[in-house]
Amino acid sequence: MKKKIRKGDRVIVISGKDKGTIGEVVRVIPDKERVVVHGVNLRVKHQAQTQSRGKTIPAGKFEFEAPIHISNVMLVDPKDEKPTRVRIQRKDGKAIRVSTRTGTPIDK
Repeated sequence: MKKKIRKGDRVIVISGKDKGTIGEVVRVIPDKERVVVHGVNLRVKHQAQTQSRGKTIPAGKFEFEAPIHISNVMLVDPKDEKPTRVRIQRKDGKAIRVSTRTGTPIDK
């Protein structure tokens, strides 16, 4: 799998219950082809009170972002804020990501 989506990228969800939502990639899980996007695919975990090494962790409901498949997100073009595909170009011997839509470099 090529690294076309990285941590810190702005992406838009293109399918599923959060379709149309724009968020920042928090984590990429390349071996499972999944990404965690801030504010997308929110889940609630019901946590019982636990004690570990003298510290008490309180009980409660905790909301967290669950991973979604990488094919359900597209990178947002920095120029016009619309979804775009990405191609890899070589510049001075270094690989940079470029928006297919407008040709704008994504990597600085």
